Amino acid sequence: MPQPWQTGTVIRIEQEAAQTRRFWIQLSALTSFEFEPGQFVTMDLPIHDKPNKRWRSYSIASWPDSTNVIELVIVFLEGGAGTHYLFNEVKVGSELTLRGPQGVFTLPEPIEKDLFLICTGTGVAPFRSMTHYILDHNITHGNIYLIFGCRTFGDCLYRTELAALAEKIPGFYYIPTFSRETAHPSESLFRTGYVHAIYEELCSGHQPAYFFLCGWKNMIDEARQRIQALGYERKSIHQELYG
Repeated sequence: MPQPWQTGTVIRIEQEAAQTRRFWIQLSALTSFEFEPGQFVTMDLPIHDKPNKRWRSYSIASWPDSTNVIELVIVFLEGGAGTHYLFNEVKVGSELTLRGPQGVFTLPEPIEKDLFLICTGTGVAPFRSMTHYILDHNITHGNIYLIFGCRTFGDCLYRTELAALAEKIPGFYYIPTFSRETAHPSESLFRTGYVHAIYEELCSGHQPAYFFLCGWKNMIDEARQRIQALGYERKSIHQELYG
């Protein structure tokens, strides 16, 4: 049975990067919005006559905290009707129609193997949610590698926050990697190049692992092929596709 649509009010908007904004949405009909880290919500935006052309889905970037407020992080897409509306029409106080939570891109229970969280762009959103949840609930885990592919330093969403989490969570390694930056003596917590070389290096011992992929199709397709070429089974790979 389809989930009911509900109304959310935008209570805060912040520019996170040149083309990326954070939106905080309060679901006033609820006292607490319950979801699992990694799930998403679907919005019904007034951008088309046909319902299926109005719907846009976004991973929840915040984590369950017993409140009725969620955060979404959204990148502006040139020519995209959905993000054009969100960036140009939506203000603090605007109402949005949405439903959720939805999706099965969620943490394994228990986390018995190393966990590779591989993402690009706003694909970091579900992994931010998962990592905070692991910290808040003191969940037992193996090594966790958050490998975040970006073009430039300015594209690296939640960079300071995720670096701080790496100091708080034993066995959690935050590895931003930049395709259009070069190494600098004052910057030690990053790699250059693309995400694929990072997980291939870390998996050279073929340890038991789960792989979670979130981002654009090209990255996910290539990662899936490379991970299987390393000898891992398809069932160890979980993905959330953007676009």
